[in-house]
Parts: sequence; structure tokens; C-alpha cells
Amino acid sequence: MFNHASFIWGAADILRGTYKQHEYGDVILPFTVLFRLDAVLAPTKEAVLEAIGPMYVGVEPPIAMLRNRAGHTYSFFNRSQHDLKSMQGDPDNLEENLRDYVNAFSPNVREIFQKYRFEDTIVDLANHDLLLQILQHFSKANLHPDAVSNDQMGHIFEELIRKFAEASNETAGEHFTPREVIDLMVTLLLTDDEDLTVPGLIREVYDPTAGTGGMLSVADDKIKSLNPSAQVNLLGQEINPASYAICKADMVVKGQPIDNIVLGNTLTEPAFRNRTFHYCLSNPPFGVDWKQNRKEVEREHTVAGFGGRFGPGLPRVSDGSLLFLMHMISKMREPGSADETQAAGRAAIVLNGSPLFTGGAGSGESNIRKWVLENDYLEAIIGLPTDMFYNTGISTYVWILSKDKPAERRGKVQLIDATDMFVKMRKSVGSKRKQLSAENIAEIAQLYRDFAETKHSKIFRTEDFFYRTITVERPLRLTFACTEERIERVMAAKQVSKLSADDAAALRSTLTLLSQRGDGTVSTNRAQFTNEFMAVATEKGLRLKPALVKVIVNELSERDEDGELQTGRLKTPEPDATMRDTENVPWDDDIHEYLEREVKLFVPDAWIDESKTKEGAEIPFTRHFYEYVPPRPLEEIDRDLDEVLGRIRARLEEVKK
Repeated sequence: MFNHASFIWGAADILRGTYKQHEYGDVILPFTVLFRLDAVLAPTKEAVLEAIGPMYVGVEPPIAMLRNRAGHTYSFFNRSQHDLKSMQGDPDNLEENLRDYVNAFSPNVREIFQKYRFEDTIVDLANHDLLLQILQHFSKANLHPDAVSNDQMGHIFEELIRKFAEASNETAGEHFTPREVIDLMVTLLLTDDEDLTVPGLIREVYDPTAGTGGMLSVADDKIKSLNPSAQVNLLGQEINPASYAICKADMVVKGQPIDNIVLGNTLTEPAFRNRTFHYCLSNPPFGVDWKQNRKEVEREHTVAGFGGRFGPGLPRVSDGSLLFLMHMISKMREPGSADETQAAGRAAIVLNGSPLFTGGAGSGESNIRKWVLENDYLEAIIGLPTDMFYNTGISTYVWILSKDKPAERRGKVQLIDATDMFVKMRKSVGSKRKQLSAENIAEIAQLYRDFAETKHSKIFRTEDFFYRTITVERPLRLTFACTEERIERVMAAKQVSKLSADDAAALRSTLTLLSQRGDGTVSTNRAQFTNEFMAVATEKGLRLKPALVKVIVNELSERDEDGELQTGRLKTPEPDATMRDTENVPWDDDIHEYLEREVKLFVPDAWIDESKTKEGAEIPFTRHFYEYVPPRPLEEIDRDLDEVLGRIRARLEEVKK
């Protein structure tokens, strides 16, 4: 696998000096696609040319005719008289012949090379006398399907993209997912499909972040291994043009329809708007913001509501992972059809830890989680080992979703801790140092199928992840005094700064006189203190509006546990904002009983502001698998310290001698 990729990437030696390092992939990737397609078509090349004949000069021949008359199994062709090997015998016309060869592909393949701007690459290589060398180099790599399977070819593409990303300082992991992680995801998705062995079964698989098509390819292979007669339709969308071109080339080779892979932004320009699917798979980019798509996403959330994809809420703009989750749920088939081709949709998505718990009650993230749980879409979450992906070592999780859970799973969620299930790689690839073995995948799948409580598997009710956030208030108690510090605070107040110079001077004189009369005495009676202030202000001829008087008195106050209890119009206590606190109350607890039990024992005057109570949901995965390890006994620690100190003293004695 990597030998092929390393050899192909060796073309960089030819490009070095003429091209910059970050440009190597723009040449190597499309040539890899080109030679793969050429190798795939080689066995039927003569038959296709014979089928075309002179009748279709300048006219696209019907695909069905090619298949019937030439035994062609693909939805594309090339009607050039040349192939990549034969044209090397005419170096004087190499550029023209190669351009004609690429343009002789059927439209679905020509579009792939248009995304690469491949014609410009041909011209540029020819201008630097490198075109023949590149063709000769690639000709030494046998990419025929008999030598390199589709699965192996996918690995080769992924390794080339990783090398390209390293050369370009890009993030390789945005384009593909480790195959063993995909294997796990597909294995879990297929577990509960009871109709999977029905002859002639139709299944549609969709990936909204298709990358190079690895997830689609693995799903195709696994379904057909279980049911060779199954018809598997693979559909996807990809935003990166290079990854899109590779994915589309792979799907075309597999015989998938031309329109099944679409270039574009899934969040703003979703393909397949009126379609849903049996299986959805995705590895959206971790922690990538959606600032550039904010306008379109917020419009869909506001205008379409639950009639669109983002009705439940919007996550913070710094992480769009949950947008992809909601999109996938919208693309899962609804249950209720008698036709097995309309079986309810299932999905698997890889996310980092943030979507599990980020955002408090009432936030967009919390509302999305609550919606997923309330609708009973979430079947299981599997915690993967760290260092599993090429571009990051963070913790990652596979979410398994279903629109029609089995009876025993309804209203429940399974958490599987697979963080210790891995084998170390002999050699790291980027940040990837660990991988899942076949045994690891089988063990995780068995835990999922057993759906039982074990050390690595926990079963919860959906309500176990719900909670309420209550706002606990404490009464405001104040004292009042005209101290130098408080007077300066009054004079700095925004409302006071609007007074005329004369009134401001009169106010300062009033406050100074009040401080002298009171001799710094602190009052615990707002009404009495206000009356004293107004009396002095009147003496000074100062007329103040009631609203400004209130501001002044407030600035002359300070919070004090022994101060006067402040009340509102209804004689109810005013809350002290500085003492305000929040508490997360489990869903099954009564909030008032919780207050009595957990709060009032310590602060008897506390109460709940029920107008601020919010409902939330979080999935504290790590907490549920935490195992307490008691500290070592003090005697054992003391013994170890004595031994260390003894050794140090012995060495010091040796030094003295």
C-alpha cells in the first residue's frame, strides 16, 4: 500500500526546483487518478473503440450501447486512439496527444480533471520539459485493478493526500478517516439490519463530508460481502476540489451514477435535498468554525425552523460539528414503510468531545442534544482511543443514531468505553500512533450487540442526561454612608456627569457636608439616609429628579451582611447580583426539594428565581467510566521517603570521606 504511494510521490524529485513544495500534489494527484482510470479501461479499450466506430465521430456514444456491445462494466469511457503508454512513443506531439486523450473521456470524467485545472498542468509541464519524465515515472507504477484493488487504491490516495497536506502545511485529517475507524462505524451500522441478506436488496449510503470516499467504499464492500446480490448506491458531497475529484473517480470506477458525488458546501448548498438514505456516515472536521456560512445557516434556522435542518438550535460559531449531526439526522429515512428498501435510516458520525457537553442549559448545543435525546435518535456513543487520527491526538467519539431503534433500546442510550482497546503502530503517521485491530473492532461490536452493563458498557435512560439549571438568589443587604471613596463613585456615575458644572459642584458640596455631619457614620436605613441627603440638598438649593436621587443613594451604598434588607414594590426581597449562583439539578429531582436539601442548609435565606430556570442536556461520558483510585497510605509514603533520604545521607557521607 505505502510502497505504491511512496513510489508515486517520488515524482516530487522530478518537480523539485521547478515547482514549489506545496505545488507537488497539484501535479501528482491528478496524474495518479489519470493512470488509475487508464489502467481500469485497458482491458476493454479495443472493444470500446470498435463499438464506437466512425458513426460517433464528434458525438458522445450512448453508455448503454458501449456496455452491451463492448461488455463494458463502467459508466465512463475514453474514445482516444491513444493510451498513456503508447503516446510516449511520440514525444514531439506528447502535449497535444495527452490533452486530446483527457478530452476524449466521457463528460463525467472530464469534469474531474477540470476541477484540477489539469490542462494548465499539462501545458506547464510541457513548457518545462517535464511532461515525458512524469509520464515515464507513473508508467512504472502498475495501478491495474488486478494489481491494486479499489480498497488499496483508496489507501494510496489517502497517503498521497497526507503527504500533500504535510508539504502544504494543511490538515490531512480533514480529507479522510483511518480505515479501521470506518470499519468499526460500518460494522455497527449494519448490526441491526435484519433484511441485509434479502436477495436483490437495495441500500443507499450517504456521506455529507465524503473526502476521498473511504467511508462509502468500505460500506459498499461490507454490504456486498454480506449480500453479493445487493444493489448499493453510494452518494456524497465534498467541499475540497482535490478530494472531490479523487472520490468521484473512485465512485465512477465502481460503476456509480455520474451525479452521485457532488462538489459543494453541505451546510449552505446541500445536495440531494429531497432524498433520505438507509445509512449515513460522516467525519466532519473537528472544531472548524462556520463563520463564513453564518448568514445562510441562521436564515435556515430562523425561517425554516423545524421544517429545515437546524430547527433545534445553533451551536457556537467556533464549532460546527453539531450542524453536521443535525444535517445527517435530516437525511436518515423515516420508519413506517412496508418496502424493505425504505427501512428506517441509521447513521454513524465521528465527533470530538465538545458536542457531548459544551454549552450550558438553554444554549444551542444543549438544545440540540436535548432534541436528539427527546426524539430517541441516539443509540450509542463509543469513546475511541486518543492518537487515532492523522492530524490530532484528541479524544474522539463515534455516535450511532437511528430513526427506528430496536424495542430493547428505545428510551435508552449505550455508552461504550473503548479508549483502552487499541494496538500501537510500529511507526507513527502524523499524529496517529494507535489503531484498532480486527479483534478490537470485534470486541466493541460485541459490546454493542450485547447491550448489557459491563465495565466497558453502561446503559442509561435518555432522561438521565437531562437536567435543570436553577438560579439561586440571595437577598440584597446594604449600608449607606458618605465616605470619600463613595463620593468619588457618585461623581463618576454616568447620570451625574450629565449635570451642569454648577449643579455638579453643588452636589459635591452637599455630599461633603453630609459626610461631615454624619462623621462617617454608616446607616442601615435607606429611607432615613435618603431623607437626610434630600434635606442637605435642599439647603444647598439643589433640585434633583427622583431617578437621579436613586442613582446617588445606590452609589453611596455598599453590600453588607449586617445591612438593611432591600425590598421591591411588592415588599419582596431584592436579589443581590453578586451573590447569585446557579445549580444543575438532576431531571428527576424536584427543584424546591433540591434547594432545601443542598442549599438552604448553608444559606437559609436563599430562594429560586423560577423565571430563570432552564432545561438542558449533556452527556458526561468520561465521568461515567471514572474509577476512583485511593491515594497510597501515609505509612507507605513515609517509608519510601525514609529510604530515599537514607540513600542521600549515605552518599553524602561518602563524599565527606
